[in-house]
Amino acid sequence: MPSKIQSLENIAVQLEHLKAQGRTIVHCHGVFDLLHIGHLRYFNAALELGDVLVVTLTEDQYVNKGPGRPAFTEELRAEAIANVECVSFVAINRWPTAVETIKLLKPNLYVKGPDYKDPSGDLTGNILLEAEAARSVGGDIAFTEEITFSSSRLLVDHSDIYSDEQRDYIRRLNEVSGLEDIHHKIEQLKHKRVLLIGETIIDEYVYCNAIGKSGKEPVMVVKRLNSEQFMGGILAIANHISPFCKEVIIHSYIGEDRAFETEITKSMPSNVRLKLISKNNSPTILKRRYIDEYSKARIVGVYDIEDGLLEEDNEQKLLNNLNEDIFDSDLVLVADYGHGLITPNVVQFIQEKAAFLAVNTQINSSNIGFHTISKYAKADFVCIHEGELRHDYRSRTRPKEELIENLFEKMKCKSIIITQGKQGTTGYDQKTGMVKCPAFANRVIDRVGAGDSVLAITALCLTVEMPLESILLLGNLAGAQSVETVGNKRGIDKTQLLKSLKSLL
Repeated sequence: MPSKIQSLENIAVQLEHLKAQGRTIVHCHGVFDLLHIGHLRYFNAALELGDVLVVTLTEDQYVNKGPGRPAFTEELRAEAIANVECVSFVAINRWPTAVETIKLLKPNLYVKGPDYKDPSGDLTGNILLEAEAARSVGGDIAFTEEITFSSSRLLVDHSDIYSDEQRDYIRRLNEVSGLEDIHHKIEQLKHKRVLLIGETIIDEYVYCNAIGKSGKEPVMVVKRLNSEQFMGGILAIANHISPFCKEVIIHSYIGEDRAFETEITKSMPSNVRLKLISKNNSPTILKRRYIDEYSKARIVGVYDIEDGLLEEDNEQKLLNNLNEDIFDSDLVLVADYGHGLITPNVVQFIQEKAAFLAVNTQINSSNIGFHTISKYAKADFVCIHEGELRHDYRSRTRPKEELIENLFEKMKCKSIIITQGKQGTTGYDQKTGMVKCPAFANRVIDRVGAGDSVLAITALCLTVEMPLESILLLGNLAGAQSVETVGNKRGIDKTQLLKSLKSLL
């Protein structure tokens, strides 16, 4: 018997012949990550509406149900569905949604389960587009009535794709703040106006192959293959935060010759406004990293940078710009990379004027040894890496909880979050106390920018007084998204974040 699993094109040809014979074609589409009784009833109910059932499933790369998903590869998911008797054809989709697939297969009916009847419950909005696609090829959409089950719930509760620590955190969070409450808070963010302060950085990745040692000198020789550039520093944070809020204003500097200004402007979302001063005697910061193509390991970094403090005229321009925007901002978020933008006078100004101040300082090769969070006397929210916290207190061994409480008191904070890489995050506020949230990333491609994504999402969520447990999970899911892509290639995808949250909760 021919295999049920075929290419979309082959299936399309066969469906055309079947329709010519008067057969009614029914099409179902989904992830089907864990085939269960709900799916079997869905397939049987769909077939009752026609004569031939074709099932397409989402390709692995487009499954946006959170870290660790899909639990089963597209090949295994297809094999499972092919063993369902009522299914005639199975195909793996090539696109993020079923829209193009529907147009190719031209079914008489595109059938979804009862949980899609109300389109407002579809976070992606794809169900309306898929219904339109079905009607555009002479078909229609229909919904089944069978009982529904959640593959995500079953996987969270009974599979080994989540650790005990992760499952325990999810259960605790459901007791504190359910999915509906978190969605309500996230909806409130769309009215927020955010002011960002930090250095503009262009990240360039140059991919190479190692050739070998130079013939005459003890130097490794590499062959350049290709390169790509990303908007880093405060620009990356703007890309992370812009899908969630009303307006973002960036205050930063670029080089005296205003290099990359056109590229920067074109890369920013429509709700982001740029106020970039020209820093005297300085280039636009370019951090070029040479990457081994095979291992993806960094070979060397070469930076175009002049990170002395702003001169007096530059500083005054920045303060004037800030004075125009700071009083109307719901959140002032400072990402201080220590490259000279944020002078003592700027620190004093934002500490006095910001309605809600979130601060992050980062250690790097240019500032290690003298750039710490103690540069700031107070802030409403601090988000830094554990290593930077220990650097500030000059302590390798003291319990991090003790250091967090000390910093909380010293800076008169409302909340503190410490990022800890694969150990997750630890948060603290007076109402909740100390909370440890495990990491949810299971596929790490590049850690660059992960801390910025956590900072962006957590700071924004604090402006709507979301519970700390919810904020930590959202921050960790944002970090998980970030490490799954190279550099700052993409900002946080709001829809993907919400679907990840829905899958977990």
